[in-house]
Amino acid sequence: MLALAHGVGGRQDLPIPFAAAMTGAVLALLVSFAGLGVLWTEPRLAGALGYARPVAARVQGLVSAPGWRWFWRLAGLLVTAYFCVGLLFGPDRAANPTAGVFYVLFWVGLIPLSLLFGPVWRAVNPLRTVHLLACAALRRDPLRGVRPLPEGLGYWPAAAGLFAFTWLELVAPGRATLPVIGAWLAVYAVAMLAGAGVFGSGWFDKGDTFEAYSGLMGRLAPVGRNPDGTLTWRNPLHGMAGQEPAPGLVALVIVLLGSTMYDSVSNAPFWVRYVQESSVPAPVLGTAALAAVIAVVLAAYLAATALAGGWGGAARGTMAGELAHSIVPIAVGYLVAHYFTLLLLEGQRTIALLSDPLVTGADWLGTAGWKVGAAGTSPAGIAMLQVTVIVVGHIMGTVLAHDRALTLFPHRTAVRGQIPLLALMVVYTVTGLILLFAA
Repeated sequence: MLALAHGVGGRQDLPIPFAAAMTGAVLALLVSFAGLGVLWTEPRLAGALGYARPVAARVQGLVSAPGWRWFWRLAGLLVTAYFCVGLLFGPDRAANPTAGVFYVLFWVGLIPLSLLFGPVWRAVNPLRTVHLLACAALRRDPLRGVRPLPEGLGYWPAAAGLFAFTWLELVAPGRATLPVIGAWLAVYAVAMLAGAGVFGSGWFDKGDTFEAYSGLMGRLAPVGRNPDGTLTWRNPLHGMAGQEPAPGLVALVIVLLGSTMYDSVSNAPFWVRYVQESSVPAPVLGTAALAAVIAVVLAAYLAATALAGGWGGAARGTMAGELAHSIVPIAVGYLVAHYFTLLLLEGQRTIALLSDPLVTGADWLGTAGWKVGAAGTSPAGIAMLQVTVIVVGHIMGTVLAHDRALTLFPHRTAVRGQIPLLALMVVYTVTGLILLFAA
């Protein structure tokens, strides 16, 4: 079945010594912090108000048209139906594209699509469309459920769903087999539709893991909507700065970051040997390790934000939520670094297999003859890309945290309060690079 190896290089592939790359990454963070402290003395990221210029009127009219929205909704249903052909009727063999579609084209593919075009899953989510069609048939308002959506619910369902998905992807026995994937998706679909039935379609925004995942990354897209709905070009940092604190947001971003770190740990030679030699079943060890890594990442974040709040004079416990958005570009940097080769190589293989979901030798899409190639990349180039996106993600996180701190505290207090956060980001950077290039 699907080989879940996410990298092709190691320390030896870097065109410069690994120690030099590590030192450069840390220095980039320190210099950025010093520069922000001296030159960035007032809040500059206006969030929802920081939109530059509208998208061309012709494009604006097309994207805003109801027909355009229904085109993507129906496209989402059609693609889902095609996916279900292999899932429900195809043989449980390595040539079946289902695992590759789910774990690579969908989960990993949402990253570049969301970074380029915004929260794309909201537009094509088949469960949202099914709910909308059911409400239309029953003549019910899709926005209204049996009861109002609780204000304190926030992103907690999405965070729980994300943990469940990462456990499936990284730990579950038989995770690339059709019965396991099908059972997980069936339970997930029932849970999401039940939530929408009880709370209305607003449930999907923060309750659906994949909508929340795509929506958070979509805030870094160069295009977005201003408060009146106009489609505009924007500075991606403005988009992320517009993310307000919300219940469960910290849990969501920490699970995203921590699970990606665990993925690197689980592929490290020392962990592979330990699992092979242990008498404890691998799924038990994996579940405990996944939870432990996420807990360590969370504890470090809560400690740093508590110190930052104490030094800055914030109310106890508020800084974790206020700065959660600054972790998103860090997590995105790790995701891009970690999954780039998986999407590049396994993605091509999956597209080839998609032409024959029943594994009968058919070529329905005309892609069966595709050959997997490196697309002009090299191990050294990939290694440098991985280092670069991790460092850029941390620098963006530093900028976002600094700007948010300036909205909460005076400049001097804000800079002092960010020292614990700087230390945290240095630790995250060093740990991430070591795990990524552990081979």
